[in-house]
Amino acid sequence: MNKPAPTDRSFLHGQSGGGFPDKSRPPTGKDSWKAVDLGQGVYTLEVDEGNPGGTLGMLIGEEGTILIDSGLKKAESVTLSTTEKLAGGPVDYLITTHMHGDHVGCHASYSKAGTTIIAQENTRHALLTDDTFDKAGLPVITFSNKATINLNGQTINLIHFPSAHTASDTIVHFVEANVIHAGDLLFNRIFPFIDLDNGGNINGYIDAQLKVAEIANDETSIIAGHGPLGSKADLINAAAQLQEIKETVKTSVDKGLSIEEVLKQNPLTPFDQFS
Repeated sequence: MNKPAPTDRSFLHGQSGGGFPDKSRPPTGKDSWKAVDLGQGVYTLEVDEGNPGGTLGMLIGEEGTILIDSGLKKAESVTLSTTEKLAGGPVDYLITTHMHGDHVGCHASYSKAGTTIIAQENTRHALLTDDTFDKAGLPVITFSNKATINLNGQTINLIHFPSAHTASDTIVHFVEANVIHAGDLLFNRIFPFIDLDNGGNINGYIDAQLKVAEIANDETSIIAGHGPLGSKADLINAAAQLQEIKETVKTSVDKGLSIEEVLKQNPLTPFDQFS
């Protein structure tokens, strides 16, 4: 059997259709962010126009400012100016949900401005070995499975989920505010991307989504790495959808079809509304 062509990963760095894997629906407008107040000093920065990167999170208070992810490098000026204006000053800490370019593109600029960057240890290793990443933005504080930060009256739990979207996925749980930044463990109402080349796994992805859902309750706001602000129900639905997709493809594999035959058959047509 012939091997499939290498995966086009350029969209992770803001290329190919402006950063979207689906070139038929490129983003429009000038890159910009829209801040949404989730309460108790927690905000999400959603894509307003263009494609400045994956959805950001922020905690703002008298004791300091935390930013979650930094978006694409191409939107660097608007991202830095937006976060500084919202916080009323520089960002103190930058937490990294994983190693993809649409989430770490501005890390170097934040680091040079004095921001302390935090990440799961697999994320630092991945960035250290990535020739496209500016090493000035490497995380300086790392953890293995879990870390906790106490700031601005918030207990902030960082929890690692291995072999999911990548090998380094981290969620950020603001306990008192009842907010979870799920990173790319949630593509809300969007067909998800699982990075097999960097330790991702569909079984681990589904398992991680269900475990995050166990942490949440019906009132939890869940910040998706891509897509609108979500809920526990959105996370459970996303896991169920992915499980159905997995079973659909498995049926074709069990019939002994080759990759080329499965692609030609296109058994995922019923899921087009999620892409």
